Amino acid sequence: MSDYMQVDIPEALDRLMTLAKKDETLKQQLLATKNEKNPIGAFCEIATKAGCPIYEMDLITAGEERYAALRRSTNGGGENSPLLNCEDDDYELFLEELRRL
Repeated sequence: MSDYMQVDIPEALDRLMTLAKKDETLKQQLLATKNEKNPIGAFCEIATKAGCPIYEMDLITAGEERYAALRRSTNGGGENSPLLNCEDDDYELFLEELRRL
């Protein structure tokens, strides 16, 4: 039996952002993941050590699933759906918000 438990990614990222706002070292560690060979893996490792367990595949698929749902809600998501100006990458969005602090 696996000890894997799916995480609510938006909630975990909100908690992590709150921690990073209070801890400059954590903020810098998270921002530095951009330069790692496996940035998402490094990000998830730091997040988990900070008490916000985030698994790579959950992080990757969360944004994609939200984007797909948004596409479906706009004109049924078919070929004639309008192009959406939004990101499906929660990692990049998180880092961008963190950089602006």
